Amino acid sequence: MKCQRCRQAIKLHGSLDDMSPAAFNLLIGASEHPTLVEHTPSTKPAYPPDRREAYEKAVRDAGGAPSYKRHVPNPRSSRTAQSKSIYQNPAESFVVLTESSMMPPAPSLSRQNSPRTQELERVAADNDQNAQSQTAKRSERLFEILSARTDVDHPICAECSELLVEGYTKRLQVVTKERDAFVEFLKRVNAEIPTEAEQEAQQEELRRLEEEDAEALQDLEDLERERAEVEAETKRLEEESRELDKEEEEFWRDRNAFTQKLDEFQNIRDCVNQQYDHDSKQLEKLQRTNVYNDTFNIGHDGFFGTINSLRLGRLPNQAQQVEWAEVNAAWGQTLLLLATIAEKLGFAFSGYRLKPMGSTSKIDKLDPPSSASSTEPKITTLELFSSGDMPIGRMFMYRKFDMAMVAFLECLRQVAEFVEQRDPTMKLPYKIAKDKIGDSCIRLAFNQDEAWTRACKYTLTCVKFLLAHTR
Repeated sequence: MKCQRCRQAIKLHGSLDDMSPAAFNLLIGASEHPTLVEHTPSTKPAYPPDRREAYEKAVRDAGGAPSYKRHVPNPRSSRTAQSKSIYQNPAESFVVLTESSMMPPAPSLSRQNSPRTQELERVAADNDQNAQSQTAKRSERLFEILSARTDVDHPICAECSELLVEGYTKRLQVVTKERDAFVEFLKRVNAEIPTEAEQEAQQEELRRLEEEDAEALQDLEDLERERAEVEAETKRLEEESRELDKEEEEFWRDRNAFTQKLDEFQNIRDCVNQQYDHDSKQLEKLQRTNVYNDTFNIGHDGFFGTINSLRLGRLPNQAQQVEWAEVNAAWGQTLLLLATIAEKLGFAFSGYRLKPMGSTSKIDKLDPPSSASSTEPKITTLELFSSGDMPIGRMFMYRKFDMAMVAFLECLRQVAEFVEQRDPTMKLPYKIAKDKIGDSCIRLAFNQDEAWTRACKYTLTCVKFLLAHTR
């Protein structure tokens, strides 16, 4: 069998196996009048702590139904069922005999295998099996009766019994505390019963409250009359409010019509103002438009100065070198810009004549005649471009190109002086002195590529400065 609480296998006490029918009937009769036995738990529990944990876990997680359930018998038939004796069941009318009384002493080895001996052994085995069956049935019957008479399903092990007793003891303590609390409350209620003087005072207070109630009722009637008057006034005001609502509706209808017309006029006005603003902005944009800025767009690309996106200069460590065709085109655009500025200012160069020809632009240097008989000036053509060929010497390679760039700086200086005479506040950002602009030399033959590129960038900056002044 298993414990109905923790589901652990248990071994029944030996007294249940040797129980006589009279003892069985005595237990059944005693179960009719159960008595409460006070259990005082000892300081040291009769079960180990892990057994208690197993018990609590089994109680929480128990999913199967108990083998022996409690049932409430019919009141009319309970006493009849309890008074039945085990002798009324023929199957339970046997007397359990011990093995020594049922079977004779063990035969000797010479008679062990005889047919009579085998028959006796078979009969003894059947009787033993029948006795065990009767014992199991009596135990089951006893557990059913115990489960029906108590709040606990039987059988249970000794540890679970200790835990149940401990739980019932705690419940008894709680109920005892509740009983004491009720007794204390009853005493307090009995002590609070009012005396005759207190009852008279309460009667006097009740009469006073009744008088106040009558006065309050009279005030309520007065308030009801006032409420009726207020409701009549409210109805009159509601009529006036409806009239005002009609007038307001008519007013808003007229106002909406006026607002619609006003919106139409405002839309026309806004359209005219928008068109005027657009035309004014367009006129201002056209007035600020400078054809020279669009034609000659001067900027920079990193270390290079640019004109119309053409880089002017070369760097030795650059991953992609600037082609000489791009450099020549940039100088052509710069020369054309300087010639345009001079033409707009009405300035004539002294000793030089600009010939912008794109990538093959030139500057004619006009020297005085060599003889008195000749009136024509001596003309020396300076090429403002380079083919990029590599002759033996760098100085000879860029000689003509350097002379042309020096001549360009001279022409730029002349235009700057002319503008400064007209406007003393105007000054070039970089000073020009012969072949130097700022702190860099414009010659390429005696210069490094970085310094020459910086000088070209300064040159474009000064030209752009003049362009901004002349527009």
